[in-house]
Amino acid sequence: MDSIFHEKQEGSLCAQHCLNNLLQGEYFTPVDLSSIAQQLDEEERIRMAEGGVGSEEYRTFLQQPSGNMDDSGFFSIQVISNALRVWGLELILFNSREYQSLMINPIDEKAFICNYKEHWFTIRKLGQQWFNLNSLLTGPELISDTYLALFLAQLQQEGYSIFVIRGNLPECEAEQILAFMRVHQQQRPRLIGEEEGQTSSGSRSVALGQNEMGVGVEEDVVDEDEELKRALALSRQDIDVEDEEADLRRAIQMSMQGAVMSNTSSEHQTGKVQSSQTASSAVGSQREGQSETLTAEELRKKRQAYFDRQQQQVQSNIPQQQETKLSDGSASETLVTKQDEQHKQP
Repeated sequence: MDSIFHEKQEGSLCAQHCLNNLLQGEYFTPVDLSSIAQQLDEEERIRMAEGGVGSEEYRTFLQQPSGNMDDSGFFSIQVISNALRVWGLELILFNSREYQSLMINPIDEKAFICNYKEHWFTIRKLGQQWFNLNSLLTGPELISDTYLALFLAQLQQEGYSIFVIRGNLPECEAEQILAFMRVHQQQRPRLIGEEEGQTSSGSRSVALGQNEMGVGVEEDVVDEDEELKRALALSRQDIDVEDEEADLRRAIQMSMQGAVMSNTSSEHQTGKVQSSQTASSAVGSQREGQSETLTAEELRKKRQAYFDRQQQQVQSNIPQQQETKLSDGSASETLVTKQDEQHKQP
């Protein structure tokens, strides 16, 4: 592979790289191609002047920039064709009727030149093998005979114009070496931009690795601080939840106590109403309505007054009960005496 001449891309000089990779040597320079382009421009100017130097077409032609080259380094197909003509080579459009009618297998050709927009590159056969000599690659790319036809078809689908090289190419070192041996490519070349991108990304990775090593301890400290903050926040949340649960239990307990007190008050009120109903139903209803609005202190006083009245009634009933018992006893004695007297009579 080292014997294969391969110019890499510089600026927009892909036409120069294409020609030199095809011829396998530094045969053309930008100055050479510029001279060919200027010669073509002069020939076109002479043909336009035949219609009259005062014509509108001629004045328009003079105002237009060159169609054979520009300041970026681009050269037209006419420049490339004239440069190859010096070596007795000619270009034939690959998909033209003239060439397709010949029905030639691509692997039987010697070389191809491909163009898409302003980019040119060469595919050439060296020895018995084909190589992609694109200047945008980091090196020559081996192409198998089976893949060659597919590769050309793919390029056509992508919009490339393909030209077949006809004629005898100059001898080169790579042709002589590869005529007796075959190349085995272990790793395919990459695009120049991809190689630079990987190199820069690799440099960035190394730099990032060094930075990470430098600030590793600091990041660990920061992580520990963050974990401590999260733990404190979670503990605060648990405390808040516990406080809320304690408040809820106290509220439930207070409400239950209130319910018990309410029930107790209701029972006392009911007893009072029932006792008052023995005297008068109307008065009892009125007292029941009023008891609902009594305060706890008023209710206690009324209940104490009620107990006092009950106690007085009990005490007043004791003498009456004694008198009743005595009268009942004397009546019983009289009745027994009478019954004895009756039994004694014959």
